[in-house]
Amino acid sequence: MVDSGPRGTWFERGGRWLGRRFPERQVLVRTGARITVVRLSKRVQWSIAAVLVAAGAWAGYASVSYVLHDRIVAAKDREIVGASMAYRGLLSEVAEYQRKFAAITRDLEANHGMMLGLVEQNAALQQNLKTVRTELESSQQERSDLDTAREELKRQLAELEDGLHQAATRNYSLRGDLDSAEANLQTAMSERNAAVIESRRLHRRIGELKAEMADLRDRERQAVERLNDHANSMIASAEGVIEKTGLETEALFAAAGKPVSGQGGPFVPAGAADSQSELAGDLAVLEGRLAHWQNLRAVLDVMPLSAPLDSYYITSSYGKRRDPISRKWAMHYGVDLGARAKSPVRATAAGTVTQAGWKGRYGRFVEIDHGAGLKTRYGHMSKIFVKRGQAVNFREIGLLGNSGRSTGTHLHYEVVFADKARNPIHFIRAGRHVFKE
Repeated sequence: MVDSGPRGTWFERGGRWLGRRFPERQVLVRTGARITVVRLSKRVQWSIAAVLVAAGAWAGYASVSYVLHDRIVAAKDREIVGASMAYRGLLSEVAEYQRKFAAITRDLEANHGMMLGLVEQNAALQQNLKTVRTELESSQQERSDLDTAREELKRQLAELEDGLHQAATRNYSLRGDLDSAEANLQTAMSERNAAVIESRRLHRRIGELKAEMADLRDRERQAVERLNDHANSMIASAEGVIEKTGLETEALFAAAGKPVSGQGGPFVPAGAADSQSELAGDLAVLEGRLAHWQNLRAVLDVMPLSAPLDSYYITSSYGKRRDPISRKWAMHYGVDLGARAKSPVRATAAGTVTQAGWKGRYGRFVEIDHGAGLKTRYGHMSKIFVKRGQAVNFREIGLLGNSGRSTGTHLHYEVVFADKARNPIHFIRAGRHVFKE
């Protein structure tokens, strides 16, 4: 047995190189309404290439024989100048792509900062709510102490009134003895004056306590109002993002199994119209808004708001278009994104892979279920890194390619809600709005 050595390796590499350069091709020949498919095998293409190379070599040799040396040198100079100009153009394009990549990197960093800011705002809001609850518990205890003091003052006032009544009774019983009556009258007048002074002091104290209670209620209402305003601002921002995607908040909540609006709070009878019932109502509203914000956050966490490629350009938009192969009008239920071959394709939100593999005209295909009725689909990839049932979270799921029914390297990207296709560009633009904020 003879070892082919380096020569056999060289022939194998050459064969693989020719196989990549001359894959089997199909030529569509249309004659009226009839379409004929002509298959060009590798051997046929090699033969044609060999004939063309031989013809080119013969033509070159003949041209060199009849053309003067000076003309050849001038032609080479012109080719060198053209190649130099083409090289400069390529350098300009490379610089432009570098600027675009830097801009996209800055956008991604700003988007990441915005997401961290939202998390910090939510933590601050939760801390403020705990502080308000602590202050409310303290104020309720103070209010209970004030009520006890007021009852004690009322009891003392009643005792003073009883004392006045008893003094008046003693005054009537002592009328028979003038000397005793005068002495007792002086005593009764002194006791009555002292009781009146004490009563006025107690009334003033009661007024001061009422003023303190009113001030405490005002501070509590102001704190609750500030929290309500902050919660409303965050809710409005989140609902604005959902609106930019073209979806309705109610439909998302229904698909996610969440209530449309948060409601709750302590029971307060309808007849209680005092300040305590007003504060309880404000707290009930605050708890409802916070519950609504939590539901919005849960929905936003599963919405595909990022782009599947780090850098891309749109080669075909969502909606009605002419089919790139048949040239007939057709509906395009996704968006085609062009980029460099084998660019990493990333999941646009956390979810579970429901399909991963070859799927007809989609070629190498991945489908991810994000929950709340939302799914994303990725087609025409050259390689897949995930499998069915796998949980993903903004990770790389494959490489950009040209598999399936495709005319060139690109990614076919779809967003589906409640089994109905949606325009993916709306979701990508809404995500940019979130990250800028």
